[in-house]
Amino acid sequence: MKITAPSSGHPLARNTVYGILFAISIGHMLNDLMQSVIPSVYPMLKESFNLSFTQIGLITLTFQLSASLLQPFVGLYTDKHPTPRSLAVGMSFTLIGLVFLSYASSFYMILAAVALVGTGSSIFHPEASRVAQLASGGKKGLAQSIFQVGGNAGSAIGPLMAAIIVIPNGQAHIRWFVAFAIAGIMLLSFVGRWYKEQILYKVKNNAAVSAEVEKRNGLSRGKIISSIVILLVLIFSKYFYMASMTSYFTFYLIDKFGLSVQQSQVYLFAFLAAVAIGTILGGPLGDKYGRKMIIWVSILGAAPFTLLLPHVGLFATVVLAVVIGVIISSAFSAILVYATDLVPGKVGLIAGLFFGFAFGMGGVGSAVLGWLADHTSIAYVFSVCAYLPLIGIVTGFLPDVRSRKKS
Repeated sequence: MKITAPSSGHPLARNTVYGILFAISIGHMLNDLMQSVIPSVYPMLKESFNLSFTQIGLITLTFQLSASLLQPFVGLYTDKHPTPRSLAVGMSFTLIGLVFLSYASSFYMILAAVALVGTGSSIFHPEASRVAQLASGGKKGLAQSIFQVGGNAGSAIGPLMAAIIVIPNGQAHIRWFVAFAIAGIMLLSFVGRWYKEQILYKVKNNAAVSAEVEKRNGLSRGKIISSIVILLVLIFSKYFYMASMTSYFTFYLIDKFGLSVQQSQVYLFAFLAAVAIGTILGGPLGDKYGRKMIIWVSILGAAPFTLLLPHVGLFATVVLAVVIGVIISSAFSAILVYATDLVPGKVGLIAGLFFGFAFGMGGVGSAVLGWLADHTSIAYVFSVCAYLPLIGIVTGFLPDVRSRKKS
């Protein structure tokens, strides 16, 4: 892929640079494809190492915390010191983690391996989100959706590839995914060079660029903080529910319907593919109809379907999972861009905070739900999680940022 700077000569929101957006989206796909190997091989690791559901939850907790705690600090640092090489560096950490995971011989080695993969993610996401906004040409929702859908596509493809490559052949075959890491490092090195050109432009034209980027939204500091808190509550709702699906949906299908591991992975792929579709829709619809409206529909709108899912048969379960995946996944792009509108000029910090909090809530959710499953049942876990999207009602307390900016 040939990567060029915007034809207008202005790297900040004059034209949408689709070449860069698709490149960073593919990089996101490769990153999340490799990360999705971890939950995809849970049934195999559980059997091989005789793990409890609590230990499965701790693996996810370690992975998600390493992918979350560093992100706001990485974002805060890169807001002041943009680092184009961090894109490829993050992918390198993922590569090393996968190699360790393929050779892990104990529970603690597994924890170390997933921590390395999580660290790679924490380095990658803040700067990748900044690149997406730089290339957006003002269509920030669209750009974030293109970036996000790459990650969701990778998360959907990863379990399918794990079911084909790893599950039948064993843990050692995880190392074949290193090829994706190498491809990602090469691609992100090209994107990093384009990103470096944009940084140099900003340095040379700092005053004009700052005036354009640092637009005020007319909200008080207290209102901005309360809005960020509400958005984080919504992230909690979404990612606790997502944790039940990504970490335990296969176990739910196996336990309730007697499916094989490979069959359950196919249905997990269907859910994750629906998540990718919803992500594509969320950003552009947010640009058109307002991000607050999309957040309303995405979180609260999923509730009727999540409440119904624990009480139906296999076919209806899969159909509902697909519907839930499409609806609930449209929220994140809208939430992230809404948050960057609240705090302009802090893309790295906001991306790091929200990606980090999302991963952290996914990890905590997986650990808590694993503990709950050990003490009750997988079916009970899904019955409890069904109520989480009702938290979406707090969206009503968010200000309409788009309307204020227009006025």
